[in-house]
Amino acid sequence: MYRQGMETSPATVRVAPLVFKGRRFGAPDLALIQEIVKTYPTLSRQELAGTVCELLEWVRPGGKLKTMECRELLARLEADGLIELPALAKSKPRGARTTVPRTVKGEPRERLAGTVRDVGPVTLKVVAKESDRLLWRELVGRYHYLGHKVPFGAHLRYLIEVSRPIPQVVGCLQVSSPSWKMAPRDRWIGWSDEIRQRNLQRIVNNSRFLLLPWVEVRNLASSVLGLLSRQLPDEWERSYAVRPLLLETLVDEQRFAGTCYRAANWLRLGVTQGRGRMDREKKRLGESPKIIYVYPLQRRAQQRLCADTSEG
Repeated sequence: MYRQGMETSPATVRVAPLVFKGRRFGAPDLALIQEIVKTYPTLSRQELAGTVCELLEWVRPGGKLKTMECRELLARLEADGLIELPALAKSKPRGARTTVPRTVKGEPRERLAGTVRDVGPVTLKVVAKESDRLLWRELVGRYHYLGHKVPFGAHLRYLIEVSRPIPQVVGCLQVSSPSWKMAPRDRWIGWSDEIRQRNLQRIVNNSRFLLLPWVEVRNLASSVLGLLSRQLPDEWERSYAVRPLLLETLVDEQRFAGTCYRAANWLRLGVTQGRGRMDREKKRLGESPKIIYVYPLQRRAQQRLCADTSEG
């Protein structure tokens, strides 16, 4: 990934603060950008820019991410020898395939009831084919209360499938980049701001979890979460060259009790302040608090997340 003959990787260079497009980027901000570029070498420039904007809350007054400005910033940092970006790739036209399709495959089916044993084995299928991507988008767009939203940055999507009485898709799941700051989580881990910026990408967020409305299989949700905890580390590492240590999720306590997460042995850490990651002026403070749950993927996950990986 990095240029041969360089004595120091661009991602390890200490940089001074700079002002770009009217915004000041402090040394911690620039260190986070370097870490994101280093951690996810397979992301496109557009995905890197989106990830940086989300984590640093670089948005327009209306809330839209400043991805164009961020791409210019990344190009400047590369020109200064501070990062090395992936090669430019041909991108899809803006707005291409962004609407939620409505097909026969997404229409409601007959009620599916019973136990996990009745419908098993249950599998998590990584969404890779275009047909699977369209089906995932339709099901989430039609049946998840948050709808479909194209994620920026690192993410994996799954179709949840059962084998009996006939093979069929019964739900969808998505994991993606973690939340930038959450006080209860950060206190539980015990890391400093500097270490958080360096190791944050070893946390993966369960950002969508849907069982279709006609599926009423007891303990299916907790069984799916168990499958996820076993499959994800290898699949995430293959895709992004970093092995996750912790899963996290946010549960809207006004809608759900989080029963399946507790049944799958996730830890309840506390409640958010109820403001979106983009709510820089705290206008939505307390509007929709979320319960924070985490699941360690390795032993001593807290200690590993607190480790200073820059040493050596």
